Amino acid sequence: MIDKVLATMLIIVAAIHFLPVVGIVSAHSLEKLYGIKLEDGNLTVLLQHRAALFALLGMSFVFAAFRQQYANIAIGAGAVSVVSFLVIAKTAPNLNEALTRVVVADWVALTALGVAAICQAIRS
Repeated sequence: MIDKVLATMLIIVAAIHFLPVVGIVSAHSLEKLYGIKLEDGNLTVLLQHRAALFALLGMSFVFAAFRQQYANIAIGAGAVSVVSFLVIAKTAPNLNEALTRVVVADWVALTALGVAAICQAIRS
């Protein structure tokens, strides 16, 4: 039972991290996702790179869901990613509606990571 809960939590976090992946090939998707206009090509490159890194992180959650001996690494990396974004977002004035949704999604991800960490601790 614990293994299934752990896997489910990791898949939820993976799904959240896969949402911006379409931005790798579509700047328009990034604009819709983040509620911004990408008029600067440099910013587009940075956000596309961020999307690629999220894909890598998402794949690590999927991998850890099925190879749970690697869950600690995925949970740790996810926690650093999510918490760092939440701290940065907290200090930013006037987040737009789209970024506020990203904050909510990251709170969901952090909660799932917390449940996954508890499951992993019980397994050990």
